Amino acid sequence: MKRRRFAIIIALFAVAVCVIPLARRVWAQGAVEKRFDQLDKNSDGNITPDELPAAEFFKRLDLDGNGEITKPEAAKALARGGKNDLLKPKPATSAPTGPTPAEAPVRQGPQPVRPGDHGIGRFVPEVSFVDLPGMSHKLSEFAKARVTVFAMTSTSCPLSKKYLPTLVELVKSSGQDVTWVLVNPLATDKLADMQTATGQFGDRAIYVHDKDGQLAATLGALTTTDVIVLDAARTVVYHGAIDDQYGFGYSIDSPRYRYLADALAAITAGRQPLVSATEAPGCTLEQPSKGPQTSGVTYHNRISRIMQRHCVECHREGGVGPFALDTYDDLVAHAGMVKQVVERGIMPPWFAVEPKPDAKSQAVHTPWANDRSLADSEKKDLLDWIAGGKPAGDRRDAPQPLKFDEGWLIGKPDAVFQFAKPVPIKATGVMPYQNIIVETNLTEDKWVQAIEVQPGDRGVVHHVLVFVQGGDAEGEEPVDDAAAERGGFWGIYVPGNSTLVYPQGFAKRIPEGAKLKFQMHYTPNGTATSDQTRIGLIWAKEPPQHEIRVAGIVNARISIPPGAENHREEAVLRLPMDAQITGFLPHMHLRGKACKYEVTKSDGQIRTLLDIPRYDFNWQLLYRYFEPLSLHAGDTIRFTVWYDNSDKNPANPDPTKTVRWGAQTFDEMHLGYVEYYIPGAKPGDSLSLYGRRGVAGGGRPGFDLEAIFKRLDRNSDGKLKGDEIPEAQRENLMRLDVDKDGAITLEEAKRLRN
Repeated sequence: MKRRRFAIIIALFAVAVCVIPLARRVWAQGAVEKRFDQLDKNSDGNITPDELPAAEFFKRLDLDGNGEITKPEAAKALARGGKNDLLKPKPATSAPTGPTPAEAPVRQGPQPVRPGDHGIGRFVPEVSFVDLPGMSHKLSEFAKARVTVFAMTSTSCPLSKKYLPTLVELVKSSGQDVTWVLVNPLATDKLADMQTATGQFGDRAIYVHDKDGQLAATLGALTTTDVIVLDAARTVVYHGAIDDQYGFGYSIDSPRYRYLADALAAITAGRQPLVSATEAPGCTLEQPSKGPQTSGVTYHNRISRIMQRHCVECHREGGVGPFALDTYDDLVAHAGMVKQVVERGIMPPWFAVEPKPDAKSQAVHTPWANDRSLADSEKKDLLDWIAGGKPAGDRRDAPQPLKFDEGWLIGKPDAVFQFAKPVPIKATGVMPYQNIIVETNLTEDKWVQAIEVQPGDRGVVHHVLVFVQGGDAEGEEPVDDAAAERGGFWGIYVPGNSTLVYPQGFAKRIPEGAKLKFQMHYTPNGTATSDQTRIGLIWAKEPPQHEIRVAGIVNARISIPPGAENHREEAVLRLPMDAQITGFLPHMHLRGKACKYEVTKSDGQIRTLLDIPRYDFNWQLLYRYFEPLSLHAGDTIRFTVWYDNSDKNPANPDPTKTVRWGAQTFDEMHLGYVEYYIPGAKPGDSLSLYGRRGVAGGGRPGFDLEAIFKRLDRNSDGKLKGDEIPEAQRENLMRLDVDKDGAITLEEAKRLRN
């Protein structure tokens, strides 16, 4: 009986949430029209940027993008919740809004930078040097070492001195397959100090006093704390900081990010580091900020490495790419096509707007850990090489060949789940999405540290999204497709990214008895075949500190008119609690043209999080942050999509049709996935950005009592009273007032759960 009574009360809360805005809307409609007339100074029925000089807000109201706002557009903005911006008087532009912006921050830690701009994948030419005891060395002699670490250091630079104990610990704890060379590029550092420093490493490291700076310059080092890691073929595989414990103007007790240690763990295991390039705060070396100039570019000393880093994962024998690019002959044969797609910016596939370079250092501080785009220097070298006759160069300068192990990149899984039977793939044409259900038969809930999706035939599997169904304690399933999509994806495979590996303290949950739903996108390649995809899981050794969850921002009411070339739709997710955002994955179908994630802070400030001006349905990319983005309760994430339903869209199945939500590619979707965790939340609890969770790893819409209470509590005093409770529901809702003080507290409402 109590449970039923609680459900009725919750329903009344939900009605209240709907009734209050409806009652206000009648008033607000007239207020918006009045405000519109005030702004429309020339009374021509349109508001121009001169009449409303607020660029971000103007852009939100100008739905058709023609540079003018009509009264119907303003009314539509009202329906979307933008009335406060229109009705509130704007502060004078001269009014102070905060402290004067500083030209440069006082405190500076290591910032991730775009790998191609930082020399990742570069071949390091031969160079000779002498160690502190006087023994001569050449770079080529380290070819036998699997990994060679060149760590810049100094006995006079304060940050280098702070990092010396960390370097000692790293050197002594590393395996025998890692060779260490400490490079001191400051000519005036004292010999006695250097001898004391090198004595701490014993015989595990070579110490070099690089008085003329030649070794540091050849390696491309920029500061006295920089670390450059080379593989056996002298290819730069990591360039950056040791960690983030020390920087300009700050020190912390322990590092939050152990960049070098994590990179070495990945490299020695045969994987690319998640973070391969960062700045390294230290004493600046007198070097060109962009590193050594590339001259005499050949296939073997430069272009082959660009291909390996950006192309060969797909473009190889057995890969999903239409042709191989892993040899000189392959690249020469397809040079014309490579030139075209690189110049057009459609390959490598990466569609986020490029961040602007730092005003002073010109470094590109990309927020994305998995940025696949070509750096300007890489693009220039590749196109110049094609135009310049495509010289092969010396085979001895070639990189190590990539090995595509058919085994597991995450290591041996604790559990593997595979399709019960192969899926037949036709030779030609297109295939609709295939949804395959796989039973797990788990007898208990599990925490998952690593996930890897392995296609059975990589040549025809374009991408895979994996969802968890069922298994929750409530025994309920989402009521419709839109509700299910709000629960978010659980695993993913796209070319170049088949794994989700979470650091210690983070994990995803899969409940007892869960089923796995594989959403398969197949691309026939001319030969009939079959596919039997599988997924491997590694269990976390202990329950995590944070549970990784996913929510989908959904607009299932989209209606795209026939012939519309730039139709705009949006959906919002208002955060009921603080959240740390770790990534985004937008999903539309063939009419999807562009999309954008934005956040509106509780103070009204709008910030773009991810801008994709050219969306390609063929590439379902996850955009993963280097560092989580902190958002707070009351912030609103807005996911906006533009669709092209015109005959100018060559992929459009039918430009004469009004298009609505649907699972097949000839329908459309408006779905912006958000990967996140909730700070302070207990892993496994029912919290999510949509209320009570129905599937593992995400959330689905439901009545979140706390969120509804917060929305009704307009003055944020922790009580519902007076006009905060709609008159039509007041009598029923006041039954919750246990202490009869004329107000309802959240605790009073929660008592009905027990």
